[in-house]
Amino acid sequence: MNNQEIAKKVIDALGGRENVNSVAHCATRLRVMVKDEGKINKEVIENLEKVQGAFFNSGQYQIIFGTGTVNKMYDEVVALGLPTSSKDDMKAEAAKQGNWFQRAIRTFGDVFVPIIPVIVATGLFMGVRGLLTALGMTLPEDVTTYTQILTDTAFIILPGLVVWSTFRVFGGNPAVGIVLGMMLVSDSLPNAWAVASGGEVTAMQFFGFIPVVGLQGSVLPAFIIGVVGAKFEKAVRKVVPDVLDLLVTPFVTLLVMSILGLFVIGPVFHVVESYILIGTKAILNLPFGLGGFLIGGVHQLIVVSGVHHIFNLLEVQLLAADHANPFNAIITAAMTAQGAATVAVGVKTKNPKLKTLAFPAALSAFLGITEPAIFGVNLRFRKPFFLSLIAGAIGGGLASILGLAGTGNGITVIPGTMLYIGNGQLLQYLLMVAVSFVLGFALTYMFGYEDEKEVATEVETERLVQEETTGNIPATLQNETLVTPIVGDVVALADVNDPVFSSGAMGQGIAVKPSQGVVYAPADAEVSIAFPTGHAFGLKTTDGAEVLIHVGIDTVTMNGEGFEAKVAQGDKVKAGDVLGTFDSNKIAAAGLDDTTMVIVTNTADYASVAPVATGSVAKGDAVIEVKI
Repeated sequence: MNNQEIAKKVIDALGGRENVNSVAHCATRLRVMVKDEGKINKEVIENLEKVQGAFFNSGQYQIIFGTGTVNKMYDEVVALGLPTSSKDDMKAEAAKQGNWFQRAIRTFGDVFVPIIPVIVATGLFMGVRGLLTALGMTLPEDVTTYTQILTDTAFIILPGLVVWSTFRVFGGNPAVGIVLGMMLVSDSLPNAWAVASGGEVTAMQFFGFIPVVGLQGSVLPAFIIGVVGAKFEKAVRKVVPDVLDLLVTPFVTLLVMSILGLFVIGPVFHVVESYILIGTKAILNLPFGLGGFLIGGVHQLIVVSGVHHIFNLLEVQLLAADHANPFNAIITAAMTAQGAATVAVGVKTKNPKLKTLAFPAALSAFLGITEPAIFGVNLRFRKPFFLSLIAGAIGGGLASILGLAGTGNGITVIPGTMLYIGNGQLLQYLLMVAVSFVLGFALTYMFGYEDEKEVATEVETERLVQEETTGNIPATLQNETLVTPIVGDVVALADVNDPVFSSGAMGQGIAVKPSQGVVYAPADAEVSIAFPTGHAFGLKTTDGAEVLIHVGIDTVTMNGEGFEAKVAQGDKVKAGDVLGTFDSNKIAAAGLDDTTMVIVTNTADYASVAPVATGSVAKGDAVIEVKI
């Protein structure tokens, strides 16, 4: 099945074009905003060729195709008429979806995800420094100073990064945000870590009774200051005249928010943050590894819910306070077990499609992204997913018992080894990963997957997919002759000024330079595609040929101006029926070519697809012969 055929089936299973508001894609997933989730045939989509999994989250139906393939599938579904949107537009629309808790967690993710790379880099620098120390190397004083710059800077200015990112997410000026954040850690203020150590440095007393220190290492206060600051800046901008905006808005924002940040929000939420940190550590330090067992067991469930970004806040808090992150090892155990369960399915199955899906999905999990393994394999067969939760819980408990704590966050499993080299815990980390893998693999292989049952249902599933997406069991193809849908002069397809058509990538056929602005049906057929813009039609003939009639080159940019469709998707037509009309003068006025392509898109299903017309063609003239 080629990409275009898969794209057609995806659109049908989504409930048709009329059920799709917009489509975008990221590195691995097609992200579709649908009008009615109930119209999606999820079983059909999940069983389509090249689909690695699908799930509904954050207001989007996300179909996993994998890196590279998703770009091609996106191009195909757009070419077939799905409306597009940018990822930012889709994110804004998705942000309105879900309950208040889900929206809040997504906001945490939007704020902290851009900060993670520098925390990762800092953790790796710590690992390298620790490795050199473990090897007995004595570093010169200037090199030691340089390594401290590498490992400490991100945490020293962490509030500045958090306020900057929060301003960005909430619509404030990020430059104002970062300056405000840096004010909170100014050298003019007593260093929070120095004050906390109980030495000679003490808090400043403003107005004789308000103790004020810098907010070094603070996360939650910086986040709240960023939220309030961004909203305050937007409110100020609404009342300040445009001519004064450049001068007044930043001045008022920084003045008011620095006062609130240092004297109100900072002190209050620093206390709140302290209690959150105490509670987090209390859970992590439960006896007998119970904290790790609990977190390791539920982490991948939280990933399924889409609110796992809450861990970013907690991990950054732990790193800022102690430069150690126990969550990292526990999360690694959960992800390793998830990947191991996928490997077990891939080893046990005799289904070649499932094998080609399982092993890349498992590799993705071992590199730190478990969604392909979860939605593509484990959750699809249910038992592997829940057995992997058990293995992840045991691995997480072991991580807690061993006292594992990474020097950073954001990387796990294989890349995560770098976070344990410098702190002397590499062997313990590898032991935990090995235990998690063995348990996840063994439990799934022995109890979680019965290949015989799945193979027995595969043929039936494929049949159901075909019936669901085409409306009937595919008929045997027949030889047939197509008549011209356009009156005019025949043009060789290779001479068309569009490489997509002239190369034959879409299939073989002909082109016609129109002398009339009417599109006719080339055979008895069902309308499978009727673009709202009226510039193209897709038909499936009663003998099985799939025909695309595309009026003009790049005419989709006219947004329907000069075109009028006379049929809709699902209509039955006879050869010679009018499908639509167009105005060649308007096409020419738009600077476009009205040459019309007639393509047999399922050319690969035939022994030959050959043009049989030259010169001028009139209504009813034969133009293409297809032979099986």
